[in-house]
Amino acid sequence: MIVSLVVFVTILVLSIPSAVIFIPLAVITGNVRPLYNVTCFIVRTGLRVAGIHVRLEGRERVPAGRACIFMANHVSNLDPPTLISYLPGYTAAFSKRAIFNIPIFGYCLKLGEFIPVDRSGDAASAKLSVAAAQRILDKGTHITTFVEGMRSKDGRMLPFKKGPFYLAMQTGAPCIPVSIYGTEALMAKGSFAIKPGTAHFIFNAPVYPKDYATRDELSAAVRAAIASGLPEWMRN
Repeated sequence: MIVSLVVFVTILVLSIPSAVIFIPLAVITGNVRPLYNVTCFIVRTGLRVAGIHVRLEGRERVPAGRACIFMANHVSNLDPPTLISYLPGYTAAFSKRAIFNIPIFGYCLKLGEFIPVDRSGDAASAKLSVAAAQRILDKGTHITTFVEGMRSKDGRMLPFKKGPFYLAMQTGAPCIPVSIYGTEALMAKGSFAIKPGTAHFIFNAPVYPKDYATRDELSAAVRAAIASGLPEWMRN
């Protein structure tokens, strides 16, 4: 827990002055990029302090000049901040609606056009989330989503949610399957303890919705791509 405490203090020390400067700047100018960039810097600094080495493979496969949908598996609370802080360009993301209620942090998510989603399975809410994501993609901003909808308890892949693939078929945006492993041992589900080690993020070749007739076919292709970058035991 000592490592976790040091990381927390480091992030807190960096976040307070950054928030004082960059949140008002984002509100005044309407430009959230400086706040986004400094947040990514703080996350990367926290990872280094924790002794976590982030190994990235295949980022050169991401198409330049196009808004993409990054689709990843999910095995640890470290996954979202780490993946987003190392993505090329700027991304919004789907996030649990409850997170938006956290003071300051939730407001920053709104400034960054992050998209609230419900786990209730309500169809009307899901359509609103997809419509918001489509508007963001149309502006040239990436979308990041963890397609299982929740963290895996044991690291093995879970069934995928349908919403991201509906969005992909509607927009035609390239899907970038991202395979994540290693983080499940660095911060396990249900624990706040952070351990040093290596986190692996593999950017697989783009999957283009136009090449598939149905959402299910597209989902199967993305699943196969993500699985190809994972250790055998995680592939389910």
